[in-house]
Amino acid sequence: EVQLVESGGGLVQAGGSLRLSCEASGITFDDYAIGWFRQAPGKEREGVSCFSNSDGSTYYADSVKGRFTIASDNAKNTVYLQMNSLKPEDTAVYYCAARYGPGSSVEYEYDYWGQGTQVTVSS
Repeated sequence: EVQLVESGGGLVQAGGSLRLSCEASGITFDDYAIGWFRQAPGKEREGVSCFSNSDGSTYYADSVKGRFTIASDNAKNTVYLQMNSLKPEDTAVYYCAARYGPGSSVEYEYDYWGQGTQVTVSS
């Protein structure tokens, strides 16, 4: 069974930092790209970042570029999203998702999704 489990969300003051984790099981980790998406109430889901474990490519949305960093720890089958300089507009439920194959586009269809972790940034 494929499972993606997000953790690390919480409440943080604007300007603060959080590190999200996405632990994957049931997949060959090195064959997949792991993407981070977020969805705020009443808004469409937004692709935030992605790391391809097969080719090493990365993607960052313009809104988070320079503030967020994605990294992969193959030994732990885990992808991290380090979020710095957080803004209230970063408030959302953050989901990780897995897609087979190379590339790090968040526009591709993803095969598996986690259940999400809440990130709330206060002003």
